[in-house]
Amino acid sequence: MTLRMNLEKIKLYALSIVIPLALGGLVGFITSGSMDYDMLIQPPLSPPALLFPIVWTILYILMGVSYGILADRDLIDKNTSWIYYIQLFVNLLWPIIFFSLKWRLLAFVWIVILDFLVFAMTVMFYNKDKFAGLLQLPYLAWVLFATYLNLSVYLLNR
Repeated sequence: MTLRMNLEKIKLYALSIVIPLALGGLVGFITSGSMDYDMLIQPPLSPPALLFPIVWTILYILMGVSYGILADRDLIDKNTSWIYYIQLFVNLLWPIIFFSLKWRLLAFVWIVILDFLVFAMTVMFYNKDKFAGLLQLPYLAWVLFATYLNLSVYLLNR
């Protein structure tokens, strides 16, 4: 492999990782002034607030790596891009709905939509490249856990 090919591959993966990280960081900045997580009645198994940015950083990196793998192997098509970017869009709007707008019930409906999108994306990625799909399992597990937290917070804080 030539140096030029290595640099192209590095650029591809870097861009694939930076996009979700940068967008996630922007949403974190937007919602930072309205975070009321510690003031809410918490359900069992609620992690400390400090854990959320750490987990999301890891998940956004894994998301980017998976997309980079598919792009590097020329496995990206219109449907793959659509499911990836639509789930990312839905993902990024959830904290705005939940924290900034404090519409907890709508946030629950929104995250259920995200559950289905992440599941569909994971299956699609897996069918194209098993490793790219497996890298999405922590994301799927976390979003399902966040769905439980969202519904519980809504029910406990009405």
